Amino acid sequence: MKLPCLFQWRILRQAVKSLLSRPFTTRFPAEPYEPIERFRGRPRFNAEECIGCGACAQVCPSKCIYVEDDPEASPPVRRLNHRVDECIWCGQCERYCPTGGIRMTNEYDCTVFSREELDHRIEKELVICEVCSAVIAPLDQLRWLVKKLGPLAYGNPTLMLVGGRELKVVEPGVRPSSEDVLRQQRVSIACPRCRRKTSLVV
Repeated sequence: MKLPCLFQWRILRQAVKSLLSRPFTTRFPAEPYEPIERFRGRPRFNAEECIGCGACAQVCPSKCIYVEDDPEASPPVRRLNHRVDECIWCGQCERYCPTGGIRMTNEYDCTVFSREELDHRIEKELVICEVCSAVIAPLDQLRWLVKKLGPLAYGNPTLMLVGGRELKVVEPGVRPSSEDVLRQQRVSIACPRCRRKTSLVV
């Protein structure tokens, strides 16, 4: 006849061994869990590295990152908003960011009392067309392009003037009183539409 489990030597040995050995599971929540180095947790913006280009918002499959431009503010700003509660932590934003402005972290605990606490936002100063006041790009993005292109940046008046501002050799342009697009406005911070108009002035 088969003995009950409590009297079987193999099971008793395993029970004593388990009793004297340390547990395999973690002590969470008594002790915080430390994820491995490559654990893919929630993404976070890096305000110093981000150039505000919005590539992360373009590739986000869950559309939890969105861009808001406020050209009427002083100075004009672009807000990049990240809704952590809608994020699926896929890592596409980090993969396609050209500067490492958003990184995946090891953070996994997003427990909050209000959804507003999960909103992560950064602001970047915008560059506005001096002719029609249209949005061109964030200032940090143009600065990044100037450094990336090197001497080639001087082939574009907007990039040339942004680079000149960094060297303190040019001052921000002043919009002329005339509403007509003048040829002298070609060397100004202008959007592509106004730049084309300055080329067609006779």
